[in-house]
Amino acid sequence: MMLHIPEVLDQTQVAECRELLLQAPWQDGKSTAGFQSALAKHNLQLPEEAEVAQRLSRVVVAALERHPLFVAGALPAKIFPPLFNCYQGGQSFGLHVDNAMRMDRQRGEYLRTDLSATLFFSDPDSYDGGELVVEDTYGAHSVKLPAGDLILYPASSLHRVTPVTRGARLGAFFWIQSMVRDEGQRSLLFDLDTAIQQTHQQLGADHATSIQLTGVYHNLLRRWAL
Repeated sequence: MMLHIPEVLDQTQVAECRELLLQAPWQDGKSTAGFQSALAKHNLQLPEEAEVAQRLSRVVVAALERHPLFVAGALPAKIFPPLFNCYQGGQSFGLHVDNAMRMDRQRGEYLRTDLSATLFFSDPDSYDGGELVVEDTYGAHSVKLPAGDLILYPASSLHRVTPVTRGARLGAFFWIQSMVRDEGQRSLLFDLDTAIQQTHQQLGADHATSIQLTGVYHNLLRRWAL
């Protein structure tokens, strides 16, 4: 399941983050890539230990934890501290799959990458190219979202970033270990949650149907959560 999550950051937050990123100490993005990904990765990235990266990471995580659509879609158990990248001057990221495990140095433990996420900081009309292309059984899906919006997708997906031929594409990328490891189960829970919210609006949260569906949701989550 691919999920577009709008307005993770408001426009004031986006502008403040973008200003900090434009002044940031960028380095070669290959420094944090796995062996296979390094062959395809051509971009710039903020060092994880940079003060600006850690500051912006906290801003992003706080916004995610407040966003109900992100919580419903990801069911996050752990969020990898967001990393920040820049594509410009023809830079791109060829077709690859993200590493299954990532070392979270802040926690000192590994995180299983169930979901991948990209948060856009650049307005789509400010650069050419830079589409995130995610491939699944239904074909290739091209994503280029407004600044402040996020795309969530299975980390097991083949994906790439097309060359940026004008301007600069600034973004955050990170991974989520979900409470529900199985993608199919997680998608069913999201669909059920969406139906429950609609039922609440139409019948009221105290209606017998709303209560029963909510109970089904939580009993499934109890059964499937790791």
